[in-house]
Amino acid sequence: MCPKILIIEDEPAIADTLLYALRTEGFEPQWCATGEAGLAALGRVGFALVVLDIGLPDGSGFEFCKTIRARSAIPVLFLTARSSEMDRVVGLEIGGDDYLVKPFSPRELTARVKAILRRSQGNSGANFATVGTAVISPPSPAAPELPTPNFVVDDARCRITYRGQALDLTRYEFRLLRTLIGQPGRVYSREQLMAAGWEEPGASFDRTVDAHIKSLRAKLRQIDPTKDSIQTHRGLGYSLKEEGAAGDRRNDQ
Repeated sequence: MCPKILIIEDEPAIADTLLYALRTEGFEPQWCATGEAGLAALGRVGFALVVLDIGLPDGSGFEFCKTIRARSAIPVLFLTARSSEMDRVVGLEIGGDDYLVKPFSPRELTARVKAILRRSQGNSGANFATVGTAVISPPSPAAPELPTPNFVVDDARCRITYRGQALDLTRYEFRLLRTLIGQPGRVYSREQLMAAGWEEPGASFDRTVDAHIKSLRAKLRQIDPTKDSIQTHRGLGYSLKEEGAAGDRRNDQ
């Protein structure tokens, strides 16, 4: 079956380009001109990926992405006319998988769509079944022992539990935290963390890692505000504090 791609884009000329490019490459695209129409379509059809414009007439694509992420792990490719680094960081931090700046070539778009689908199938395709916008996980085997008793890693479900509570993580946050948990106290450079978290680290940038670390810290503090488990090593990178080690509560990037 041809992978179904949902396009949420308000400009008909751009939508026509997207539809043509994706059909030419064997995809089955569907176009919605507003975010609300796109969310409704996600509830009816099992899409493989969403191409989401940030500037929509009925709201921000960032906000619609948050709604999508609350329901599903479906990959999201952002489209925008803005190219600032901060916009890219925000998009990735809230769960976007990639970011394409207008104007773009149809060939680059389809190449990015294929790359995202390869990553998502390799990472979650075997572990998740998607029905509409609901993500269902199969039973998982016992988690392996790790040298951090406050964390429990469930690799089969791509889930990490901290102090008995499951963390709501994006796939990139999961990989980064899983890497840090594996060797507490070890300092990982941004380049090493990009290599651990992204299949194509060359397409990412240092600030992306910082944004995900900031998000991870916030999620850990929601469970235990008195601890800062991730330590910043200025000019070097990040590490997970070893159990029992004293640390500065305000150690943010």
